[in-house]
Amino acid sequence: MAKKAYNDMSTAGNKPIPAPAIRYQPPLPRRYSPPVALIGCGGVSTYHLAAYRAMKLNVVALCDRHPERADARRKEFFPKAKVYDEPRQLLGRDDIEVVDITTHPKERAPLITAAIDAGKHVLSQKPFVLDLDVGERLAERAERKGVKLAVNHNGRWAPHLSYVRNVIAAGLIGEVFAAHLACHWNHEWIESTPFNAVHHIVLYDYAIHWFDILTCMMPDQTPRTVFATLARAPHQKAKPPLLAQAILEFDNAQASLLFDAAIVAGPRDTGYIAGTRGSARYEGTSLTQHAVTVNTEKGHFAPKLAGKWWREGFMGTMGELLCAIEEKREPFNSAQSSLAGLAACFAAVRSADSGRPQQVGKVRKMR
Repeated sequence: MAKKAYNDMSTAGNKPIPAPAIRYQPPLPRRYSPPVALIGCGGVSTYHLAAYRAMKLNVVALCDRHPERADARRKEFFPKAKVYDEPRQLLGRDDIEVVDITTHPKERAPLITAAIDAGKHVLSQKPFVLDLDVGERLAERAERKGVKLAVNHNGRWAPHLSYVRNVIAAGLIGEVFAAHLACHWNHEWIESTPFNAVHHIVLYDYAIHWFDILTCMMPDQTPRTVFATLARAPHQKAKPPLLAQAILEFDNAQASLLFDAAIVAGPRDTGYIAGTRGSARYEGTSLTQHAVTVNTEKGHFAPKLAGKWWREGFMGTMGELLCAIEEKREPFNSAQSSLAGLAACFAAVRSADSGRPQQVGKVRKMR
């Protein structure tokens, strides 16, 4: 009897079924097309601006302390935009309604505050803040001022991750009780960049995407503790440790994140998510294309996905903010929603530094 029950469970979902209609692509407003400005024209801004050009947004101003850099972005993406080297000048324009702030975290909080006080809706680059208390105050400030504050968690709209989280939201695999996500790639490109000085470049700056997506995949579960480790690969040239992992403990669930950032050949990106009614998994050789399979009690399906993380992901964060403004609601990627992932990430960083598990929510700042 026990063996038969095991066999029945192991073959559940083996029947192929058509993939249901799941909305996973970036949301776009129906009519709202406000003047948009961007502050911070560093490397990541190219992904923002390429997405906004594809969305046909009305980007009217670009700002950077190095005006030649802002002008280069203007020429490449939005030739009619005006260039500024001082944020106050840009924020003083009454016509600008939405500001995308892509600077580094230390510089970002004062700019977000100034933009909110100027009555602008704001999209903040990730990681949102270096202090959870500051993040909460910014979210509260935006609410008091009647503006929307969202975070550029573009992983939420990466096609494979967006599809899986919407499968979960639709209840197709039940309540998630386990999620195991792993990335194997080469991050040695940072050696000749300022990122080489960031000790937690993997566990913080990179892994925040995965800590954040876990909060979307497990919306009804809150992690209690995190235990994380760091190590150097024997052949790596970059200064920060490129091997990191984190185990998250819940009351009735578990999750793990694994990052091998010194892979010489054969990159791989995978995820397995188990729920009370089924499971979902994804696999790819990069962050741009993945195969997704969903197993349910009725059968399994494998959708054909369109889009790439570095386009649709950035379209999604701004598109959701614009939709929220148009529909007078909070954006799915609100500042408040980003704090849960940050809390887990901060605890993981402290755990890796201390060698001990850390309680999620107790670690309020990045050192």
